[in-house]
Amino acid sequence: MTNAITAKPVWQTLLGRAARLLPRQRGARVAVLLAALALVGAAAYAVHAWAARAGATDQLSVATVQRGDLEDTVTATGILQPRDYVDVGTQVSGQLKKLLVEIGSRVKAGQLIAEIDPTVYQSRVEADQAQLRTQQAQLVDKQAQLTLAEEQHERQVNLMKDNATTQDALQTSEAALGSARAQIDVLKAQIEQTQSTLRGDQASLNYTKIYAPMSGTVVAQSAKQGQTLNANQQAPLIVRIADLSTMTVQSQVSEADVAKLRAGMPVYFTTLGDTNKRWYGTLRQINPTPETVNNVVLYDALFDIDNHDGALMTQMTAQVFFVAAEAKNAVVVPVSALRPASTPAAPRRGTRGNDAAPAVDPRTSLANGPAVVRVVASDGSIASRDVRVGVVSRVSAQIVSGLEPGEQIVIGQRTATPATAAKPATGNRPLMGPRV
Repeated sequence: MTNAITAKPVWQTLLGRAARLLPRQRGARVAVLLAALALVGAAAYAVHAWAARAGATDQLSVATVQRGDLEDTVTATGILQPRDYVDVGTQVSGQLKKLLVEIGSRVKAGQLIAEIDPTVYQSRVEADQAQLRTQQAQLVDKQAQLTLAEEQHERQVNLMKDNATTQDALQTSEAALGSARAQIDVLKAQIEQTQSTLRGDQASLNYTKIYAPMSGTVVAQSAKQGQTLNANQQAPLIVRIADLSTMTVQSQVSEADVAKLRAGMPVYFTTLGDTNKRWYGTLRQINPTPETVNNVVLYDALFDIDNHDGALMTQMTAQVFFVAAEAKNAVVVPVSALRPASTPAAPRRGTRGNDAAPAVDPRTSLANGPAVVRVVASDGSIASRDVRVGVVSRVSAQIVSGLEPGEQIVIGQRTATPATAAKPATGNRPLMGPRV
């Protein structure tokens, strides 16, 4: 019990041992203590400075400079259509007697695909032919009468030389000769007219048989077998034949982006069914006449895609990307890390200046020009650095010079975690009566 009560605390024991290690001279002891205090102060200052620097860095969002591929693209939505197609109709009216194809049928140019009931047109051709034969027979009769009139007129002329006939008989023969010649001319004109009518009726008869004007696939059918078609006002459509080996993407580009497009630029697209596969092509043309949809002016940009494997179908939706500029294996940083070299840093989001400033497209303000980035050093310090920018997309930018892969750069301010709401002061609380 006595030992427990008289035992010294541990700290006193340690201090006693430390005191025995100090020099016995008083001046030496003071020097040693001052040196120890200086070391402790320097260590405390270093720890404080490091913590302050680390705390400042922790408030910023940083990113690592990397290498990668970069594209500046103009996006649009398009529809796939066959590049070459034809709507096959009928030029004559009548009942669709035979329809020899259906949707999906492959046809060759010149193949019979449909037939209109030819009864009416066949009867017209036969009537024309009969009338033509009649007129030709009449022509033979009139030619015989012309020969007789010529002989009679010649006889009257000879008799008149001998004064063996009258002047009246001579004039009568001349009139008969002229009339015979005129009747032959009339018949010849009638025959030509009948022949023309016959050719037209024969053409109409031929139109009752409808042939494929091109090789391809039947992609649409507008009439059914047995249906009566009326071609008097407009040509009724029967089927659509398309060559599906080459498709055309008809994409609509807004007027804000159409100025960035040019014929011959590379373009690719994906479909809703397979967003991982890309089809590549070249912009063929931009239609000069726009279409206005919900007060938005859109221009049609067209390009062709090879489709020999048949993977692309009519009316598919395409997400189109027109490649305005690209860089392969480039030094890439986020666009948010850059600011123009000639302008001061933009105010932080939420300040009055930032709310009032209009949005600027970085692809226009930063591309192919100087810029400034903030680089994080190995000791945590941050310094501004001038860089040269190349291709810029909506989210990334190519650094031509000034940065190397692996360096750390500041890309923005971290969003602070909302602090716990402060409790109201006791003096501000309303007085409440006792509970009942």
